[in-house]
Amino acid sequence: MSDFVRGLKCRLCGKAYPKQPLNYCEDDFGPLEVDYDYAAIKESIHRGKIEMRPFNMWRYRELLPIDGEPTVGPLVGGTPLVKAHRLAEALGVANLWIKNDAVNFPTLSFKDRVVSVALSKACEFGFTTVGCASTGNLANSVAANAAQAGLNTYIFVPSDLETAKIIGTTVYGAKLIAVKGTYDDVNRLCSQVADRYNWGLVNVNLRPFYAEGSKTFGFEIAEQLGWRTPQHVVSPMAGGSLIGKIHKAFDELYKVGLLSRDPKGNVKIYGAQATGCNPITAGIKAGQDSHRPVRKPNTIAKSLAIGDPADGYFAIKVMRETGGCGEDVSDKEIAEAMLLLAQTEGIFAETAGGVTLAVTQKLIAQGKIPRDEEIVICITGNGLKTQDAIAGIVEQPVVIRPNIDDFAAVLDGKREPVLV
Repeated sequence: MSDFVRGLKCRLCGKAYPKQPLNYCEDDFGPLEVDYDYAAIKESIHRGKIEMRPFNMWRYRELLPIDGEPTVGPLVGGTPLVKAHRLAEALGVANLWIKNDAVNFPTLSFKDRVVSVALSKACEFGFTTVGCASTGNLANSVAANAAQAGLNTYIFVPSDLETAKIIGTTVYGAKLIAVKGTYDDVNRLCSQVADRYNWGLVNVNLRPFYAEGSKTFGFEIAEQLGWRTPQHVVSPMAGGSLIGKIHKAFDELYKVGLLSRDPKGNVKIYGAQATGCNPITAGIKAGQDSHRPVRKPNTIAKSLAIGDPADGYFAIKVMRETGGCGEDVSDKEIAEAMLLLAQTEGIFAETAGGVTLAVTQKLIAQGKIPRDEEIVICITGNGLKTQDAIAGIVEQPVVIRPNIDDFAAVLDGKREPVLV
């Protein structure tokens, strides 16, 4: 597989770099990305070869930047693409799918995809201590996958993170550092930590490799649809990387001959954010080329609360180039969408999923997504991690005595007996 990776290159100026734990160009500070030899990959890969492999993210290994077999997260990916009949009826659309990474292994979010690539690469580089800056899901995934790999782990998070995500990190034995500040404060600290201690921080010095794991989300969508792309994809945006990597995934599949139809002009990609932290959607709606940083995020969608997203510029570019757009929604709309998804499709998504569905509803109502065209909604995390967001709006249980007449009264709607 190493034969397929030429090295790294700057996304702004194109300067080439060898494979190394570096995430920015030394000339213009532009972000680095992995540079592949697509011609060689095209000679090596075909649909039948992929389909014979186990259904996990590593079936697309030629398009991932590791040098050998994965050493971390060998079972990650392979999540369902759900045909959402009841939700489609509720939204008044004809053809709706849900890509459900809320059941990803091992930590119930799409972050397991990026982490398995980053930590496999960390092992190749010889790192023994790893970590990340996180708003929650990444923390869980790094902690779990690093435990499986036997790596020392330091996780840095904002101090107001949800309790479920804190426990979901510390349970694996990771050293959790809670920072009094925003995610952007945490991220700046992590850049200093990576430089001083020479640790492998997955979304800092390992970021070019880490980000490539997100492509497998898009690879799976295309394969699950019969090796084709849908007309519309709605993705949540935090740092802005996922939306770009889904677009890159479709483009790469076409380059190496796995898609017969060029996705360019045939799939529109939309970005979803919470109004309380909407730097990317505010930027695109204002007609700007880049995002406007939000200094103090204020939303229940903490997993998306990145005020100065690293890939904001590129996310806006993807939305514009594909003919999509960005939109944001209130906390009330987020919580209501979480309930709608659960009660129509039996999928309990975290707040980011509520953001994505609520934005999809808004875009349909605005006429920006036609009701008769095919839509894929990206669900990236499990609602068990953010139960507090809907605790105040779910229906409370009726408490009765162990008495059939009490139950009959409830069933008849006459009264609600309460056990005293």
